[in-house]
Amino acid sequence: MKREADFYTRLEQHSVQCNLCHHSCILNNNQIGLCRNKENIDGILYSRNYGKIISIHTDPIEKKPLYHYNPGSEIISVAQAGCNLQCPFCQNYEISQVDIPVSEIISVENLHNMLINQGAEQIAFTYTEPLMWYEYIKDFASSFKDIDCILITNGNINSDPAESIAPFIKAANIDLKSFSDIYYRNRLHGDLQSVKNTFEIFEKNNVHIEITFLLIENDNDDIHEFEDMVKYISNINPLTPLHISRYFPSFNYNQKPTSMDRLIRFRNIALKELKYVYLGNVPDLQYNTTYCPHCGAVLIERNLYTTNICGIEQNRCKECGNNIHIHIQ
Repeated sequence: MKREADFYTRLEQHSVQCNLCHHSCILNNNQIGLCRNKENIDGILYSRNYGKIISIHTDPIEKKPLYHYNPGSEIISVAQAGCNLQCPFCQNYEISQVDIPVSEIISVENLHNMLINQGAEQIAFTYTEPLMWYEYIKDFASSFKDIDCILITNGNINSDPAESIAPFIKAANIDLKSFSDIYYRNRLHGDLQSVKNTFEIFEKNNVHIEITFLLIENDNDDIHEFEDMVKYISNINPLTPLHISRYFPSFNYNQKPTSMDRLIRFRNIALKELKYVYLGNVPDLQYNTTYCPHCGAVLIERNLYTTNICGIEQNRCKECGNNIHIHIQ
């Protein structure tokens, strides 16, 4: 199934320039882009992974992680191969950094039918980089508004495509991997400004946003940069949940796992600016529970992926009546 790409420029001699992300790949005829998901065929840029789903199954929504959007619910997780970053610590490198042959193509109509048959109300495009499946997700989300479409994304996309897809997205978890332009360019082959633009565009379009920061000691753990990061997030929306995730060795990184002391220190820093801060990859009730930012009462208890909404009534804290900005089904 061929689908022409939405954002590209035709150049001379059947060359094209992809305009989806910061790489702006210029491709000669029959060349494939850095993300492995765009291909130039006779001067037309195509989405080469359109409908080529490599994984589909049910997850607790907290696994995304999304803690403030329909907590306690289940979500269908869908993955396709490919990514436009090259993170040396990628936890899903087996599917994000390689081509994976797929024989069956699932049209957006068939995917929708599958969800309806399962009684599903929400879908997460996740595990690799969903914005590199841009055309498929845009076609699905714009056609079937009875399903909440959610992105688990690195946010590295240009502003025009971000503006175009944002009205069809209900929620997103955006990876903010550092607050250093140099780190993004040199370590990840990414672009920090693109991530910030995506965050701001999605926020403007009322997309529910949560941020994940993977903390790696002696790598992206500069205290001052992190302070700047949380101040930036707070200036956009201090109610944005921040997940500080514990790193474990993966792919090309062999550093030791992040210490609990470091995680707790960074959490305390973030709580000076943000109302909701969690520790990810840490199976500890204390750091995964949602507390009222006004009185400290327990609102939502989480034990791994078991969720108990115990302190919220009519979107207010039962103890103090403070308005709680959590989307509950």
